[in-house]
Amino acid sequence: MARLTLQVNGQKKVVDVDPETPLLWVLRDTLDLTGTKFGCGIAQCGACTVLLDGEPVRSCQLAVKAAAGGAITTIEGLGAPGCEHPVQRAWVADEVPQCGYCQSGQILAAAALLRKKPHPTDADIDEAMTGILCRCGTYNRIRRAIHRAAKGGTP
Repeated sequence: MARLTLQVNGQKKVVDVDPETPLLWVLRDTLDLTGTKFGCGIAQCGACTVLLDGEPVRSCQLAVKAAAGGAITTIEGLGAPGCEHPVQRAWVADEVPQCGYCQSGQILAAAALLRKKPHPTDADIDEAMTGILCRCGTYNRIRRAIHRAAKGGTP
């Protein structure tokens, strides 16, 4: 066990955990931030995606010690009721989710893309979203919502 300080959603969190524990389990089990989902456990599906210093990372395979000192953003920290991120507003406007399981990873990856490329092409979107699987197949809605978010996310 080790005492680690994490910066999660703009707040300092001190945790006593095995430093090799995947960040996913620290977020979910220690900090009770359950918006980040366990999907495959091998960093292939993207359901566990969070932002570390603004970059999408797979939290199921990232040791918590590697995230200490960085700024971690989970879906809970992206926006707030009444002050949603443009991607969140676009997701609702375009009715993207079906089962919703992949959505936190999809939304965070889309937010990171728009931070880098405010007006992405379809190719930019496809590249950024590759590897974040949607079992319901809402990829066309996802692309449409990202384009909407690039315009501010409003209907």
